[in-house]
Amino acid sequence: MEGVGWITAIIVGGLAGWLAGILMGIRFGVLMNIVIGIVGAVIASAIFTRAGIYVASGWLGYLVTGFIGSCILLFLAKLVRR
Repeated sequence: MEGVGWITAIIVGGLAGWLAGILMGIRFGVLMNIVIGIVGAVIASAIFTRAGIYVASGWLGYLVTGFIGSCILLFLAKLVRR
């Protein structure tokens, strides 16, 4: 969450989780969207760092990483549900 404040992280994380839920066809409540978006951003950021991929900083970069990470989390959740 470097360069992004807590309030912005919550708002952008919620938006990323909501968008990922729409794309993946899984919908959770607002609180769960926020959690999925923030956790997804942390996971995607770790994956990108290990892979040497640089994503823009600030709220836009956080939205992109949160969206990608949220999609990864939701994909794994779909696998576990089966």
